[in-house]
Amino acid sequence: MKAVLELSKPRITQLVVLTAAGGYYMASRGPFDLPRFCWTLLGTALVAAGTNALNQLRERDTDARMRRTRHRPLPSGRVTPRTALIFAVAAAGAGIALLAWRVNTLTALLATLTLVSYAWLYTSLKPRTTYNTLVGAIPGALPVLGGWTAAGGTLEPAAWALFWILFLWQLPHFLALAWMYREDYRSAGLAMLSITDPDGSRTARMTLLYAIALVPVSLLPAVYGIAGPRYFYGVLVLSVLYAAAGAGMMWQPAARETWARRVFLVSIVYLPALLTLGVFDKVGP
Repeated sequence: MKAVLELSKPRITQLVVLTAAGGYYMASRGPFDLPRFCWTLLGTALVAAGTNALNQLRERDTDARMRRTRHRPLPSGRVTPRTALIFAVAAAGAGIALLAWRVNTLTALLATLTLVSYAWLYTSLKPRTTYNTLVGAIPGALPVLGGWTAAGGTLEPAAWALFWILFLWQLPHFLALAWMYREDYRSAGLAMLSITDPDGSRTARMTLLYAIALVPVSLLPAVYGIAGPRYFYGVLVLSVLYAAAGAGMMWQPAARETWARRVFLVSIVYLPALLTLGVFDKVGP
């Protein structure tokens, strides 16, 4: 059972649920609907678990060639492909059905789009083009929209602001990770920018550019009036620190490995901190 649950990538699933929860709370108006909130998180968790399992099923041969992933349930032989497929279909199917039944159709459609764009499109592009990172950031940013629409919100500019924050946040995170594990990705035959970038200058440049782009975008919830001044100044500090780590990766080539790790560590702190600020400094009822 433990090996089957590992197929869900629990830490990633937890992050997906966290972003959906943040989107839901920031979109909610009037009395907080706790049962609907719980159904949203349960459905989102099931879809995320099924999506991650499908991704591992499709990438089991690739995972077997990477030191970082060779001990996952499928390449290690602890779970059979048939069991993984049953788990993935059951979890994702139940999650989508639950969202459609207990929440609303739009949220269920967004969850389906997340599943398809990650388990099929992104996974298919990883061995083919370095643009897979951009494509992969789309399903990573969709759960916050699902949380928003689950609370009855429409796909208005404030919702898309949260989407673009999630989208841009992921890019320095994944570029730094790809640089840190570039030899692993090379041995797996994946098309990553870090593999075609011997000195890391292009990877560092794109990391910095995306981190800089995140600075103004991260402030939009305050501009659109769904978050207050504590959010504005707190996220401004977070975003500047994220960009500063990217700058270190760009301008200190001798310590690029160290700075890539710092970018990655800052990224881990950044998103939970941003969502926490958004929740505690939410504007409105």
